[in-house]
Amino acid sequence: MTNSFPPIILASKSPRRQELLKLMGIDFRIALKEVDETFPEGLTPPEIALYISERKAKAFDELVDDEIVITADTIVVINGKILGKPEDDKHVIEILSTLSGNMHEVITAVSLLQNGHIHSFYEVSEVFFKAITREQIEYYIKNGNPMDKAGAYGIQEWIGLIAIERINGSYTNVVGLPTHRLYQELCNFK
Repeated sequence: MTNSFPPIILASKSPRRQELLKLMGIDFRIALKEVDETFPEGLTPPEIALYISERKAKAFDELVDDEIVITADTIVVINGKILGKPEDDKHVIEILSTLSGNMHEVITAVSLLQNGHIHSFYEVSEVFFKAITREQIEYYIKNGNPMDKAGAYGIQEWIGLIAIERINGSYTNVVGLPTHRLYQELCNFK
């Protein structure tokens, strides 16, 4: 089934988000703008993800009319602390050691922009990691791609396959785009 959405712009360089939209059968083009991802203090984790996602959308406000711009931001939270993208291998070890044997939340906020109107939503998934060893973490650093991901892991990569015991919530949300909710919101947004 082909979609009948207006032209879609995905404002993300994430290959995972691009692949998910393709799998959904949604035609889109990619447009990128650099956006400052700092946020005000005092926001809750969902508010942070929404703030950054909306900031990304507002960067396109003057550039598009009938097209729908999709932006997103994914954060990983454990015990109220946000785990961003790792800075180096030492940081990967620190982050994954923190996740080891614990539950964390993955929050993805998505914003839709069309004709100056922004509609945003977010999804939360709980991810349960089994205890992993330092050797497993080092193997992932050498053979995976932890550097470009919030929380230093991809659920669809080796470490996700061997370490994640279960999730409560959307799998695609953990990948970086809650596809079921996005489709529903796009249908309602038209």
